[in-house]
Amino acid sequence: MSFEMDAFTERLCRFRSTAGEEAAAADWVADRLDALGFETHVRDADADLLSTHSSFPDDPDAIDVDGRRSVAGVLEVGTVDGAGTADAGPLPTVVLNGHLDVVPAEPDGWSSDPFEPTWRAENPRDDAAGGGTADPADGSSSNVDGRTLTARGAADMKAGLAACVGAALDVRESVEAGAFDPPADGLRVVLEAVAGEEDGGYGLATATLSNPYPFERDAAIVAEPTALRPVVACEGCLMMRLRLAGRSAHAAARWAGEDVLPRFERIRGAFMDLERERAESVTHPRYGEFPVPWPVVCGTVEAGSWPSTVPAALRAEFRIGVAPGETVDEVERAFADRLETVVDDDPWLRDHPPQFERFSVQFEPSEIPGDDPIVDAVRTGRRETGLPNAEPIGATYGTDARHYIEAGIPAVVFGPGDINEAHYPDETIDWADVETGRAAIAAAVRRFAADYGSAAK
Repeated sequence: MSFEMDAFTERLCRFRSTAGEEAAAADWVADRLDALGFETHVRDADADLLSTHSSFPDDPDAIDVDGRRSVAGVLEVGTVDGAGTADAGPLPTVVLNGHLDVVPAEPDGWSSDPFEPTWRAENPRDDAAGGGTADPADGSSSNVDGRTLTARGAADMKAGLAACVGAALDVRESVEAGAFDPPADGLRVVLEAVAGEEDGGYGLATATLSNPYPFERDAAIVAEPTALRPVVACEGCLMMRLRLAGRSAHAAARWAGEDVLPRFERIRGAFMDLERERAESVTHPRYGEFPVPWPVVCGTVEAGSWPSTVPAALRAEFRIGVAPGETVDEVERAFADRLETVVDDDPWLRDHPPQFERFSVQFEPSEIPGDDPIVDAVRTGRRETGLPNAEPIGATYGTDARHYIEAGIPAVVFGPGDINEAHYPDETIDWADVETGRAAIAAAVRRFAADYGSAAK
């Protein structure tokens, strides 16, 4: 079976694989991988395992794993027994990772159906932004005259997953054609297409809490959209829900009530002050380029029940950035302490304490050294593909890389596309960047295997 990366990506983008709806996409990918010669493994997320992880609720019954299906494909190349053997020995093993799930899309913000992939001759943002999605100064293609793909998941990250499939096949082909001579025992490439990355990493956490393979994984490349720059540090995030209680009254006599909104504004202001203070006091060498390195966002606010009634209840949800080197617990304490200072200055809040508690899934930050062998392999792969040298950077978002790193598997985030397209209407990726990413990832796998073999001698 031949592999047409554009057709694969287009079909994958047609799946509405939002949270809990990944199974159909996983089954389709499993069929394609099987036809391409991978040894495939389909697995569902495990609530009992996830409940042992600090990012997830302690109660397995509170973790809904219905539809959270992932698929893995294994290629073993250059071995005596051929592809798919389970006992080929300690081969250098690189995982290429992409997630199947996407965030919801509101069609009203799109110029076309989000789940009907649209190919164009040029990037639809070129007129407004003056170029393609990647950074031309960094050596990746601006693709002004090339094709682009617009769909939910095109950048985040179904095209990156397709590039991983293509890279794995390219590694196999280069060995079979004699263009690359792997270490004496061969090498292993594992393609992991996982569920639930967007809300905690259901699929990958399951596969790292208990290794599903009869071999160890030496390193991973997570092909999130990084504009083809190697990311070695990812921010964590703390998800907190604030509840305030006031006292209702008729709007015509609002002085008889206790309005929650001014109190919320003071709390939010105190949190934004803390954000600014943390930008100065919590430093990291890979985050100097960001105007706000550890962002705080109040993403939802619900207050009041009637236009002519003083609002007496409020619920707000915050996403709070956690720097590499910090823990979610430490940052939670810092914001709880700042909330307490607001409470101490308000008699009503002292008598009616706010509730401030975690919700959803927490993301711990992650980081690997900038000179880790998998990072060096990616940087070499870039150069072999014609891209200039690029220093490793940090990112203000979280990824599944943290689950690999927690399991002792070094992981670098590196893939085509721009993170600014993620979760955005008319999500678009320049196809030239996907092709370049495929070549760079394949070159990185070969480099890692070669260096592994040299180190073993």
